[in-house]
Amino acid sequence: MSEMAEAIRALIDEKGYSVESVKQTIENALKAAYKRTYGNSDNAIVKFADDMSDVSIYSRKVVVDGVYDPVTEIELEDAKKLSEDVELGDEIDILEDPKSFDRSAVSTGKQTAHQGLNETIKDSLYNQYKDKVGEMINGYYQRERNGNIYVDLGNAGRIEGVLPVKYQSPRETYEQGDRIKAIIADLKKTSSGLQIVLSRSDPRLVEITMEMEIPEIADGTVKIEKCVRDAGYRTKMAVSTQREEIDPVGACVGAKGVRIQNVIREILGEKIDVLRYDPNPVEFIKNALSPAQVSRVVILDEEKRQALAIVDESQFSLAIGKQGQNVRLANRLCDWSIDVKTEEQCEGMDLSGKATTQAALNLFNDDQEETEEVSTVAELEGVTERVAEILKSNGIEDIVQFIEAYNNGSVQKIEGLTADEVEAVYSIIKETVDIVEEDSGNSAEVPAVEESTAEEKYYCPECGAEITLDMTHCPKCGVEFEFTEDEE
Repeated sequence: MSEMAEAIRALIDEKGYSVESVKQTIENALKAAYKRTYGNSDNAIVKFADDMSDVSIYSRKVVVDGVYDPVTEIELEDAKKLSEDVELGDEIDILEDPKSFDRSAVSTGKQTAHQGLNETIKDSLYNQYKDKVGEMINGYYQRERNGNIYVDLGNAGRIEGVLPVKYQSPRETYEQGDRIKAIIADLKKTSSGLQIVLSRSDPRLVEITMEMEIPEIADGTVKIEKCVRDAGYRTKMAVSTQREEIDPVGACVGAKGVRIQNVIREILGEKIDVLRYDPNPVEFIKNALSPAQVSRVVILDEEKRQALAIVDESQFSLAIGKQGQNVRLANRLCDWSIDVKTEEQCEGMDLSGKATTQAALNLFNDDQEETEEVSTVAELEGVTERVAEILKSNGIEDIVQFIEAYNNGSVQKIEGLTADEVEAVYSIIKETVDIVEEDSGNSAEVPAVEESTAEEKYYCPECGAEITLDMTHCPKCGVEFEFTEDEE
């Protein structure tokens, strides 16, 4: 078995296999050859020397008086020739000579060993690379087949890289021996070994290249919040920093664009938009649509994450981009559905009930203090507790209720309140509170309240708009009405 021992040492020392994997492979191969020869391997025992210098295979047989199965049984008389101490029912291991196995058995053993080593290689390489998915790897162009590019990744040919058509950049072409930097996208076990699926279209390629070129990203001073790509054409990347003295966009672009140009060269001229990340979606959407200048952003539906970006006519095509590319990438970057319109296209649209820029800022900007919502008279700064209690006891607790009572003159008739106190509350509301009312789930501004005059005024019972005695329809909501004289 000296040749076997040499083969074991070569596998461990030269090929880099683990001792356990080599032992398991050899054991399976010997048992396969044994089974091919004797038809059963359940009683085959493989033993290795402690220093792995030798390996042997034994047949474990039961000592019997009258052999029925010569593969698993041995006569007592024959067993005593091997060991005088054996008795009926004992088990004895009998050394087998692999050279006695027939040719087909040897061939089976070799095939089993080959398959075992291949599986060992696959498992070993898989464990080596499974945690590297998403990382960059270097290789060399080897060949092309059906549009897929096969890449030599080294490892003595034990591992193969493939760059599928769908993961290639349409801007790139390769020739024999060209160096290829790519992202590990996936791992696949094939009959020929482990195959690493590569990608040149993954946004991680740009991110890692930026980390290599820009020290502030490498050391964590500048953080890449998100990166999206239309491979071969355009990349949008949002960056941020916790340090006020650092401009994250300027750090990425570099003096005269030197840093970003190095990255662009690596991806063969693909455009890169580096923009500032903002936790406020309104500001982030504005930034994401760069290089277009956005006049304002309106949040249409917060839950569905739908927004409207309004731009000047001169900026419309820039905001949309060629074949909608700019706004499409902005949608993916912000994770919002963004509709871009000009001022003229927005004419006639009712945006009064939608969240505007400042409202969205108050709702979403985590860095600012949240704006406290005031809804009751008692919460108003400057209103005394006595006045608030009198109003509450008369059914006027909310600010909206106070405005309605003020308009119809009922609040001025409440006992215990002077005219000056009523006017003082009304002045506080006008100066400090933006009144809103619910309208089909959207907030809308309440019409401005005019001070009462000596002349009696009338208001639409549906929408509250001011009307006159000669009207038959409300000029605002269109409801039909008629005036009748009170009998009393």
